[in-house]
Amino acid sequence: MKTSLIFFIFLLISALTACKKSSKSPVSTPENAQDATFDIQILTQNLTHPWELLWGSDNFIWMTERGGKISRVNPDNGTVTNVFTIPDAKSIGEGGLLGMVLHPSFNVNPNVFLAYNYDKVGTYTEKVVRYTYNGTTLINPVIILDNIPASSIHNGCRLLISSDLKLFISTGDASNQASAQNINSLSGKILRLNLDGSIPADNPINSNPVWSYGHRNPQGLVFVKENLFSSEHGPSMDDEINLILKNRNFGWPSVNGFCNESGEKPFCTSNNVVEPLKSWTPTLAVSGMDFYNNEAIPQWKNSLILSTLKDQTLYQLKFNSNTDKIEETKEIFRNTYGRLRDVCVAPDGRVFVATSNGSNDKIIVLKKK
Repeated sequence: MKTSLIFFIFLLISALTACKKSSKSPVSTPENAQDATFDIQILTQNLTHPWELLWGSDNFIWMTERGGKISRVNPDNGTVTNVFTIPDAKSIGEGGLLGMVLHPSFNVNPNVFLAYNYDKVGTYTEKVVRYTYNGTTLINPVIILDNIPASSIHNGCRLLISSDLKLFISTGDASNQASAQNINSLSGKILRLNLDGSIPADNPINSNPVWSYGHRNPQGLVFVKENLFSSEHGPSMDDEINLILKNRNFGWPSVNGFCNESGEKPFCTSNNVVEPLKSWTPTLAVSGMDFYNNEAIPQWKNSLILSTLKDQTLYQLKFNSNTDKIEETKEIFRNTYGRLRDVCVAPDGRVFVATSNGSNDKIIVLKKK
């Protein structure tokens, strides 16, 4: 009887202790990127080399395809509506219709800026053209910048408009490596213009659109607060993420990645070279990227979401609190949809990614479960 009483008291104490523990809030541990839970779905398919995805103020995804098509994509059901096909866009190799940006006050100024390659009297050339969207199609083309050298490779070309209404244009070296160091060439640069194509008075070189130089093939461009970042293809080593600074040299072709080789160090010292925030060897073929700062997937906050072609991986690049250094890199998914060309983050936190396989390309959407 005494043994039974002692056992009963032990059970009662154990039950009370368990209840006390269960009444506390569960202990939470910080989640990292690979702990993020999300759904991946195919939004639309049967595309051909989509190149640019961007979110419009009309709550549609605007898309370019290298063959010359501009479309609006319904982000909820994937319906693709053709807006316009550029008649003189010419796709050779990696060239064709590339970057696009909408005017920040699109509802008031429905201007669409497009960068594309074309045949200019037998010479493959790139230009930036501003169109007006009339609610159905694009009209009234105005050339903003012409005579950008083009090639079957290394054309850039992303477009971006800053908060002070300046147009930034990334260009590749267009198969002419030396042009990246020539400040009188439009190749291998980040260019900066007013929206009418004129040269801003505060550009570093008088009457010159060059903002930074020494670039090989920058295919990603994004503002994070007031900082401008690019993703850039290396040759066989040193793909780069760069913080773009006014009138600075990013080294190509004399420097790959960091100034860490004996032949590179003197050039870096004497030529005002900026080292990348991050580099990869072997290369991943980094392409389009966007900034994620949404509560929908909190593990991705304050991060670049980066697409890669050769590596076929979507990456999260986590910034420090000042958004001037990359603290960690995480894979979101790998080898699932093939080559990945561009990323678009919607205001509600959904992430849209365009593939670049050339056959039955897709837009996929990642969203919180």
